[in-house]
Amino acid sequence: MIIKKSEFTISSPNVTKCPEDTKAEYAFIGRSNVGKSSLINMLCNHKGLAKTSAKPGKTLLINHFIINNEWYLVDLPGYGYAKSSKTVRNKLEQMIAQYILQRKQLVNVFVLIDIRHEQQKIDREFVDWLGESNVPFSIIFTKADKLSPAKAKSNALLWMKKLEDRWENLPPYFITSAEQKMGKDEVLDYIEQINETLV
Repeated sequence: MIIKKSEFTISSPNVTKCPEDTKAEYAFIGRSNVGKSSLINMLCNHKGLAKTSAKPGKTLLINHFIINNEWYLVDLPGYGYAKSSKTVRNKLEQMIAQYILQRKQLVNVFVLIDIRHEQQKIDREFVDWLGESNVPFSIIFTKADKLSPAKAKSNALLWMKKLEDRWENLPPYFITSAEQKMGKDEVLDYIEQINETLV
């Protein structure tokens, strides 16, 4: 898939304010500072599409971007940002959960994981929750350029292997680098394959 057109559509404070459209939606989520905005901009070949920020935890709304006039890329707030107040955190968690569980147009959630770190409790709990809720998802490992190719691969495999304590079938995963445009074709081809099954 080649993205020829990507445009910001709307920021919604909750799922009820999301676009009244039937097009497929692919949501991107991860912990704050995982490199989500950079990855979205790299996939869409559009530098300023998603706002990158030096301050983590800036996305507080559900952001819709229309891609090739065919499907939506949805930028969700990061989870577990420690510096937010508990009230803000709870509100965000509720908003994310409602979108993921109630949005009929959502066909896949991409969970972003920083490839440099071992499996963190917060990421693992989120992934397990998606599985328990029967939400289709895939894992995108980010920042692979910060490691050697061999180390990036072994970190990803180790992370996935740890899921085997509870998971029979492991979700698909991708190793990416926004800096090096690594993994771009694989992620976009995966979205295209899903889109083809929906027609």
